[in-house]
Amino acid sequence: MKSIANSLYFTGARALFVCIALVLGACSPLQPHPRALVFDFGPGSVAATADNRMAPLPSLVLAEVEANAALDSTAVLYRLAYSDVQQLRPYAQARWSMAPALLLRQRLREHLGQRRAVLNAAQGMVTPLAALSLHLELDEFSQLFDSVDRSSGLVRLRATVGQPAGGTERLVAQRSFVVQRPASTADATGGVRALTAAADAVVDEIAVWLEQVENGLGAK
Repeated sequence: MKSIANSLYFTGARALFVCIALVLGACSPLQPHPRALVFDFGPGSVAATADNRMAPLPSLVLAEVEANAALDSTAVLYRLAYSDVQQLRPYAQARWSMAPALLLRQRLREHLGQRRAVLNAAQGMVTPLAALSLHLELDEFSQLFDSVDRSSGLVRLRATVGQPAGGTERLVAQRSFVVQRPASTADATGGVRALTAAADAVVDEIAVWLEQVENGLGAK
């Protein structure tokens, strides 16, 4: 009887030890947490350009892209239009490599720089007196879910073109852009791809509009 009791005692003690170990393991701060996926817009153009090429379009001063407070982070954001469209929600395990405004400016500078010299406003370089400046205000950059399994990347911004005038800038043109691109999957990866496609599309539209503005000035 004593051996049976001892056996039951050790069996119970071992079971209790296993349970305690499992509980402590689940609560331990040393447990590794899933690492968030980090996204950007991709490498962009990988085609080499000639070093001695002449830019066919006038130089442009590109200001920093302004964004509202909700977009001033690296969070990948989404909205549920079918539930509460006014609430911006961040994905827990996904983020951008830098704030969307910085990614967008980087992409725009790369695209415009293929045909013109693009300068920073604070670069300290002497620019032509007639050089135009481009200012962007980013208002929306999120994955919009119309239903549980259908969403799109939504980019909305306002572009303003200015020109030096007596130590200040005069307004030349202003336009709002709204672009949506469908997401292939209803998750963060699908949202990132859709937002990248929407960003590339809006960059293309801005480039075309900017040339139209310049042509209009030349015709005056």
